[in-house]
This record gives sequence, C-alpha cells and structure tokens, in this order.
Amino acid sequence: MENIIEILKSGGTILYPTDTIWGIGCDATNIDAVNKIFDIKKREKNKSMIILVESEKRLQDLVDVPEMAWEIIDLSEKPVTIVYENPRGLPKELLAEDGSIGIRLIKTDFCKKLITKLNRPLVSTSANFSGDKSPLKFSDISQEIIKLVDYAVEEDREKVSKYSGSSVIKVWSDNRIKVLRE
Repeated sequence: MENIIEILKSGGTILYPTDTIWGIGCDATNIDAVNKIFDIKKREKNKSMIILVESEKRLQDLVDVPEMAWEIIDLSEKPVTIVYENPRGLPKELLAEDGSIGIRLIKTDFCKKLITKLNRPLVSTSANFSGDKSPLKFSDISQEIIKLVDYAVEEDREKVSKYSGSSVIKVWSDNRIKVLRE
C-alpha cells in the first residue's frame, strides 16, 4: 500500500480494482497525472472522468450534496455515481463541459483504505482504450494498457466484477434528477 501511495503522490498512474470494473487511477488533484490518463486511454480531453471518495466528509468538501443525492446513495443496490454541479478544488480538466463532476462514494475496503491513505480523491476511469470494452477482471486488460501505467495493483486480480459499471445519475441543487446510465 505504501508503494502505491508514493506512486500516486509523485504523479503516477495505477491500475486498480474498484467496486465495479478495473480502473486507471491517479490523484484527482494532480493535473499532470490526470493528463497522463487521457493520454493512456487515447481519450479526448473534452470527455470528463469520474472520481472516487471514501467518506461523506470528503464528498462534502468537494461539492454541495443535495438531499436527493443522499437518498439515491442510501437506496442504491449497485454502485452509483452522482453527477454534481459546481465542484470545488478539482482541476477543470476533470470536469464535464457544463462544469459538473461525477463522484462515487466508494464502499469497497481496498479503495476506501487507498483513498484514506492518499488523503485525496482518486480518478476512476475504465482500464481500457476509449471505445473498447470495460474490463470486468484483471485479465481483460490489454497488455498495452498495463505497460503504460506506473503500477498494477495485486489486489483482487482473480475476482470478476458483477457490475460492468456504476449507475450514473445527475442531481441538481434543486433536487431534480436525470438518469444518465442505469
């Protein structure tokens, strides 16, 4: 774990298991690391990425959380990413064109521990090239992607995710909602 934290703090990128698929991650506050991920994925810079947080407090440090978002988080049976308006303290490169950001309050122990030790939100984007299928297990990740990141986490490499991604729901400050991905 300490090795992973050092890599992230020095602007590195990692492959890691999330509560859904395998992801490519970095310190979400480090713009150089964020740009590395865009390059690795061959992803257009105008496409936003989501971030993971480990606690309600960190979530509230980044965004004002509407009451409806708390209800969705509490009631959702599968991992859910909420898209919030007006985030604070995040590089603009992570944000959608309208200035919003997708954030998932993570529930898996490994990711919670990782984000707690890093003490910063973590970028989470699928461990594939843009347009390719998302990896449900480590062996689904292309060797080219593995070579492009700074470290591939050993945790849960044999595990197959039961989710091909999270639900994505936009919640406005007035509690309106829109399901972007079920």
